[in-house]
Amino acid sequence: MLENCRNAKERWGGVSDIVDKWLKERQDLIVLYCEITSTESESPEALVAKYQHFCQILVDYVSAGHFEVYEQLIQEAKEFDDGGLELAKKIIPKIELTTEIALTFNDQFDEVHKVDDGLVSLGKKMSKLGEVLEDRFEFEDALLEALHNSHADQVA
Repeated sequence: MLENCRNAKERWGGVSDIVDKWLKERQDLIVLYCEITSTESESPEALVAKYQHFCQILVDYVSAGHFEVYEQLIQEAKEFDDGGLELAKKIIPKIELTTEIALTFNDQFDEVHKVDDGLVSLGKKMSKLGEVLEDRFEFEDALLEALHNSHADQVA
């Protein structure tokens, strides 16, 4: 997952400051995901703190995608009117499904944290979220690649 993030940043990192910041958030999200899923010996308090931080980055990341990055890419697709808008209309609904799962995870963490229900169930949910995020990153990369590549000559 982290390697894919590095490749995406190398390919599209210079597109705009918004995309750069967003890809950095993605990388932070992946690093923290890996830290959480590979730590078993931490205290529950430390793990809760990491989950809180992870959820913060997760919500920021999915929000930035929808309200900044995709909006910018769709605007660019409209301006160039070269088929990118049709692709966006196919991919963004798939991304929206992953957003719902990510936000549900965040809400579930809040509930578990409030009632101190334990972190065991979150580990399983975190694993499922990792799969969903991996799909999301592939969808986002496809969107970025298609829109950036189709407009790169015109923007340069």
